[in-house]
Amino acid sequence: MSDHRFFDPEGMIPARGFSHGAVVGEGRTLHIAGQTGHYPDLTIDAGIVEQFAQACRSVIQVIDVAGGRPDDLVSMTIFTTDVQAYRDNQGPIGAAYREVFGKHFPPMALIGVSELLDPQAVVELVCVAEIPLAP
Repeated sequence: MSDHRFFDPEGMIPARGFSHGAVVGEGRTLHIAGQTGHYPDLTIDAGIVEQFAQACRSVIQVIDVAGGRPDDLVSMTIFTTDVQAYRDNQGPIGAAYREVFGKHFPPMALIGVSELLDPQAVVELVCVAEIPLAP
C-alpha cells in the first residue's frame, strides 16, 4: 500500500471519484504520456466507455512496468472531445476506472478539447504516479 495522502477539505464541493489534493510518499515520479483507447494493433473501439477503459489499462501497464501498483497513481487528467458523452456515461466510466484502479481516487481533472491526434479517439489520459523506492 502506498503512503500517499489524499485530501478533501471541508467546505469544498464533495469529491466523488477523485480527491482535491495529494501529498505523495517518498519514491520515484513516473510521468505517463497521454494514453488513448488504442489497442496494440492500433485499432480503437468507438465508444467513450470502451476507450476510457482501454486507456486505463494502458496507464496501469506503464505503472506496472515501472514497478508500481494501481494505488501509486497520484493524478489523472482526462481529455475528451465529447464532454457530454462523458457526463452521460459517468456510471460506466467510473466502473471501468474501478476495475483497473479499485477505490483509489487521486486528484483528477476533465478537460474538453476540440480534437485529439487520432480523429477516432474521444478520450486521452495523462497521468502521474509515484513509485515507492525499493526496500
